[in-house]
Amino acid sequence: MKILHTLGKYMYLIPLAIFGLFHFMNAEAMSGIVPAFLPAKVVWVYLTGVALLAAVVAVIMGKKAQLALQLLGLMLLLFAVLLWLPGAIGGDQTATSMFLKDFALAGAAWFFSKDQSD
Repeated sequence: MKILHTLGKYMYLIPLAIFGLFHFMNAEAMSGIVPAFLPAKVVWVYLTGVALLAAVVAVIMGKKAQLALQLLGLMLLLFAVLLWLPGAIGGDQTATSMFLKDFALAGAAWFFSKDQSD
């Protein structure tokens, strides 16, 4: 069963690392979904990319992994609520899918955080 635990860990972390890299590769395009009330939209895209990558590194290294996962969960929940929920409520199927993805990933981050000891 340890193999499943390790496999699950990397199945969770690899997509998050790729999402983090996408924030650097497509910052201009992604800045269009940053909420209107935030200034310097590209900066927020880069900042969240750094946060995603930092969380992945923290978990892999086992340093401050619990805190990293708790903060990752909060960030993903904020993404779900601030970026995707308005469109989901309006009936946008893509926004609904993105809301559910980020909502589930946030819950998983919090669930996995209990297994971490720094």
